[in-house]
Amino acid sequence: MSFFKISLIISSIFIIITCTNINNSNQQNNINYREEMRGFVKEISLYAKNINPNFIIIPQNGHDIITSDGKSTGTVQTDYINAIDGMGIEDLFYGYYNDDEMTPIEDTDAIISFLDIAISYSKKIMVTDYCSTIANINDSFTKNQTEGYISFQADSRELDKLPAVLPIGFSFNTNHINNLNSASNFLYFINPQNFISKSDFLNEIDSTDYDLIIIDLFYNDNTLSAADLVNLKTKNNGSKRLVVSYMSIGEAEDYRYYWKPEWSKKPPSWLFEENPDWPGNYKVSYWKTEWKKIIYGNSDSYLDKIIANGFDGAYLDIIDAYENF
Repeated sequence: MSFFKISLIISSIFIIITCTNINNSNQQNNINYREEMRGFVKEISLYAKNINPNFIIIPQNGHDIITSDGKSTGTVQTDYINAIDGMGIEDLFYGYYNDDEMTPIEDTDAIISFLDIAISYSKKIMVTDYCSTIANINDSFTKNQTEGYISFQADSRELDKLPAVLPIGFSFNTNHINNLNSASNFLYFINPQNFISKSDFLNEIDSTDYDLIIIDLFYNDNTLSAADLVNLKTKNNGSKRLVVSYMSIGEAEDYRYYWKPEWSKKPPSWLFEENPDWPGNYKVSYWKTEWKKIIYGNSDSYLDKIIANGFDGAYLDIIDAYENF
C-alpha cells in the first residue's frame, strides 16, 4: 500500500474520531444540568407523594435551581418549589470554607436572596452551620432566628453526635409535630460511628426532644425498620415528632447496599471519579435512567426502602451536583 493511501486512511480515522468526540461533547454540553436536577427532584417528589401524600421532600443545598438561570432575579421555577416542602442549607453563617469560620458575608447574602424566594412560597428553611465555640454557636442561632430559619449548630462535620452545647435562647417544646412547618428545631445525626450497637444509637436519639430528626436509613449495613422508628417518632417528653431519612441523589456511595464490587475496576458509564473531599463518594450522571432506578421506582430502590420502613420524609443531598458539570 502506498504511503499516500496510508496517510489518507490515518487522516480519515482521525477525522472520524475527532468528529465523534465533538458530537459527544456537544451532546454533553447540550444538557441543562440544573434542569435535569430540578426534574430529578420533582420525579422523586411525585413518586413518593403518590404513595404517601404527606411524605416530606427536603433538598439540601443547590438553592440556585429554584430559578431558571441560577440568579435570584431569574424566573422562579414554581413547579420545582411546589414539589418540595422545605430547603436544607449548609454553612450559611459558619463553615463555608472552614468549620468555626464565619462564611463571607457576600456568600451568605447571595444564598439568602434565594432563600427569601423559598420563604415567600411558605417553605421551611433548615440551616446547618458547622461551629463549636460558644460564641459562634450563639451567633449562628441568633442570625438564623432573625431570618426566620430553624437551625442546627453542628460541632462535628461528621454529624456523629449530639451537640455538646445548645445556643442561648434555644428551647424544646411539647408540641405535636405533624408537618414540617410546625417544626421549630431539628437534629442532624446521620453517622453512628461512635456507637457499639444499634440500640445504643437509637436510645441516644430517642432521649432527645427535637421536633425533627434527620438520620440515615442504615445502621451499618442493615436498614432501620418501622419498629425501630416507633420510639424515635415520639420525643422524650411524649409528644410526636418527624423522622426523615438522609439520601444522597447526586453521588454514589461505595458503602451502600446498591454498590457492586466490580464498579471499582469497571465502572458503569454513568459513574465518574471519586470525590476528593469525601472518600467513597463518586460523581454520577444523575440524569441517567440507570442511576434513577437505584434511587426510586422499584422495591429495591433507595427511596422505596425509606418509604416502606416508615420514615416521614427524605432529606436529599448533593443537589448541587450540577456544579460538577
